[in-house]
Amino acid sequence: MRAPSVTRSLLGAVLLSLPLASPAAVEDEPLLPLDELRTFADVYNQIRVGYVEEIDDSTLLEYAIQGMLMSLDPHSVYLTKDAFEDLQSNTSGEFSGLGLEVGMEDGYVKIIAPIDGSPAAEAGLLSGDVILKLDDNPVKGMSLADSIEIMRGPKGSEIVLTIGRPGESQPFEVTLVRDTIKVASVRQRILEPGYGYIRIAQFQTHTGEDVGEALQKLRAEGELDGLVLDLRNNPGGVLRSSVDVADLFMDGGLVVYTEGRLANSDMRYEARAVDASEGIPIVVLINGGSASASEIVAGALQDHGRAVIMGTNSFGKGSVQTVLPISESRAVKLTTALYFTPNGRSIQASGIAPDIVVERARVEAYDTSRQLSEADLSGHLENANGEASHERSTVNGLLSSDNQLYEALTLLKGVNILGMRDRQKQQRNARTAAASDS
Repeated sequence: MRAPSVTRSLLGAVLLSLPLASPAAVEDEPLLPLDELRTFADVYNQIRVGYVEEIDDSTLLEYAIQGMLMSLDPHSVYLTKDAFEDLQSNTSGEFSGLGLEVGMEDGYVKIIAPIDGSPAAEAGLLSGDVILKLDDNPVKGMSLADSIEIMRGPKGSEIVLTIGRPGESQPFEVTLVRDTIKVASVRQRILEPGYGYIRIAQFQTHTGEDVGEALQKLRAEGELDGLVLDLRNNPGGVLRSSVDVADLFMDGGLVVYTEGRLANSDMRYEARAVDASEGIPIVVLINGGSASASEIVAGALQDHGRAVIMGTNSFGKGSVQTVLPISESRAVKLTTALYFTPNGRSIQASGIAPDIVVERARVEAYDTSRQLSEADLSGHLENANGEASHERSTVNGLLSSDNQLYEALTLLKGVNILGMRDRQKQQRNARTAAASDS
């Protein structure tokens, strides 16, 4: 089974801007197969003269180009003028639509991830949902480009999606209102004093700078003892931005490298020797919607032992797409290389395996507010050290709202407790050694 493409219109690929080598640059290039070219010409002519409706030559040739690219892999596509403009607007962070990253699987459109704050997210659509119909149009047999074209439309217009969801016995309908999707690439907040949270929704052109600013804002609120970097349902985007983000949390070393048939497809990306996060413990959250550039960041931090990767297996898109303009209004997005993590791991069709697997689940804590303790008993003895009894802390709201984030925060606290105890032990040993010397 072929893995679905990660695309919102055409977003989600790791994008490069590399010139295409001339035919002479490819060694031992074979001659064009004349028999197959004659067959193509014969089929082309049969369609041209015999198809039930007349189709002009330029349209037929465009169909041939589209089919040739679609047969290569899920990510190589022919970009018409509108698609080329969509790609440029998506990487800048604003576009019109429903707010879905979608791909094609077994002839149906599969949702990779809804975009934060979009109509799709607000309607409760989930990663893994399958779109069966768009209004009254069955999706089966429809191309991905055609289905995306139907989902797009004027702001404020409605569309009805028929959804199949794993675990549900019957499909159901969801009515969405199209809107202008403004993707906030980066958000940050303090989870608890000393523990920060940075969410990257997608990798846009300036995401590296945005994450750097978010880190500074968190530090301005107090000393950081740990950080959660949330890459869940992040479909990827611009490769350079993923390198810039990894760079913020590394003190040098290889981030990612790419290999392809063309000489200029072989690239290596290194981090600078300055860790902007100053070595604080980091937990990176990933899931099945984390793809492409997200996997570059997670893989680099995992290989360098810089972060604990938590969640579920990532999507597994380890290929690099190059946008090759062929005219002022058209381009080809062609898979030209595979990328590898610093330790030489290919993520293609396998993904990043988390260090700690935590499935997304609905968790409900027991109500212990009525449970008695010694401090509740009448006439109980006071604490010998004169310390007042502590009020019971309420269960962290994260436990029920986002169990994966709750576990990430818990792990960070544990790391810091162990680190603090280790430092205290070293201090005691140093004092004991000094006393022995005296």
